[in-house]
Amino acid sequence: MNDVAKVHHARQLRGSLRVPGDKSTSHRALMLSALAVGQSTITGLSPGADVLATSAIVQQLGAARDDDERLVLITGPDEGLRASAAPLDCGNSGTSMRLFCGVVSAIAGSHELVGDESLSKRPMDRVALPLGLMGARVSGHGELITPPLRVKSPEILHGVEYHVPVASAQVKSAVLLAGLAASSTTTIHEDVRTRSTTEEMLHATGVDLDIERVGEGRRITLTPGRPRRHDWYVPGDPSQAAFFAVLGAIHPDATLEVLSVEASPERVGFVGVLARMGADVRLVENGQFHVLHSRSSSLAATEIHAREIPSVDEVPILTVAACAASGVSAFRAMGELRLKESDRFSATMSLAKSLGCRVWSEGEDFFVEGVASAENFLEFTFASLLDHRMVMAAAVAGCAGNGCTIESASTVSSSYPHFFRDLALLQ
Repeated sequence: MNDVAKVHHARQLRGSLRVPGDKSTSHRALMLSALAVGQSTITGLSPGADVLATSAIVQQLGAARDDDERLVLITGPDEGLRASAAPLDCGNSGTSMRLFCGVVSAIAGSHELVGDESLSKRPMDRVALPLGLMGARVSGHGELITPPLRVKSPEILHGVEYHVPVASAQVKSAVLLAGLAASSTTTIHEDVRTRSTTEEMLHATGVDLDIERVGEGRRITLTPGRPRRHDWYVPGDPSQAAFFAVLGAIHPDATLEVLSVEASPERVGFVGVLARMGADVRLVENGQFHVLHSRSSSLAATEIHAREIPSVDEVPILTVAACAASGVSAFRAMGELRLKESDRFSATMSLAKSLGCRVWSEGEDFFVEGVASAENFLEFTFASLLDHRMVMAAAVAGCAGNGCTIESASTVSSSYPHFFRDLALLQ
C-alpha cells in the first residue's frame, strides 16, 4: 500500500462485510495454545501485524505453528515454553508486550522484549508493578519503564492479590497468565469491568477460575494450572466493526452490516453511545455471535464517559460521530488516550478540527461541537502518527464527508490490512 491514501466521498454505501478476527481473542488464542500440551486449532485468526508478532514470539519460545487452509495449528511443547536467546520483537503491539511480560515471568531465565519506535514510548510500569509483587523483575527505561524491557523470572513465582488501579484488560491478563504457574492462587480486583476475553478463554481450557461481580467491577481468582489444548473460533473484532457502525450512521445514504461480531458487554459500549445519539445501529444475535446493522441517521450530541468504553479504543471514531452531530458532545475522563499507539487525546482533537469542528479540552475531558452532518465536513489532510485507529477514523470521515488525504496510511496493517479494500467494496 502507498503510504499516502486518498479517500473520496462515496455517493452511496451498501453491503455486508466481515472485519478481521478479534485481536484480543487472536493474541490470547496463540498464547494459551502455546502454553498447553498438544495441538490446538485456531479458525479466523486476525491477519494483522500485531497478531503476527505474537505468533512469531510463541514460536520463538518453543511452540510450533502450521497453517492448513483457514486453520492455524499451534502445538505447545510437552516440557513447556523456554527462554529465547534473541529479543522478543512485539512490533507495534502493546497487547503482545504486556501479556508476554506475564507469560515469560513464569519461564525460567532472562527475557528481552522490544518494540518499534511507537511501542518504545509506551509505559510498562503498570505491568511491572504487579509482576514484581509476584517475584519477577521487569526493568526498562525511566520511571514509566518504557521498552526495551528485561524480564527476569524468579525461582518461585508467588500468587498475588492485586487491585488494578486503572481499568486495563492487558494488566489483568498479564497477571493472570503469570498466575498460571504461581505457587498459590492469584486474585485480581477491578473497579470497572474490562473485556473478559482472558477469563473466558482460560475457563475454556480447563483452568480453575472464580469470577464474581462486585458493583461495577469484578473479582477474579485463579488457581494455578496448565491450560488444556482447545479448538478456537475467533469472531469479528468489535473495535473494527465500530468504524463501519459510525460510517453507516453518518453517511447520507448508507445501509451496512458487519457479520459475525463478538459482542460481550465490555466490548460494544460504542453501540449504546451511538443509539443514544440517535443512530440506527443495532446488534442482532445470530447464533453464537452477532450481526451489526447501521443505517444513515441524524445524530445529536451526547456525553461519553470512559467507563462506557473501558479500553477507550473506540473514542477516535466516536469523535467522528460527534463531529457529524448537532450540538456539543463531551468526552469525559479520557486521559488514557494519551498512552495509546499515539497521543490519541491530541490526535483525536486534531482530527475533529480538521473536519471543521470547534474543539477544546479541560483537564482529562474534551469537547466537540458538531457541524450537524458529515456533508458539512471539510476536505482535509491528516497525519496519522503511525496509529492504525487514527488512519481508519480519518478514512471514515473522508468517505462520509468530502474526502481526505491520510499520511502514513500503511500503518493500518497492524490491525486491519485489508481496510481500504473493504471500504472500497461497499461503494
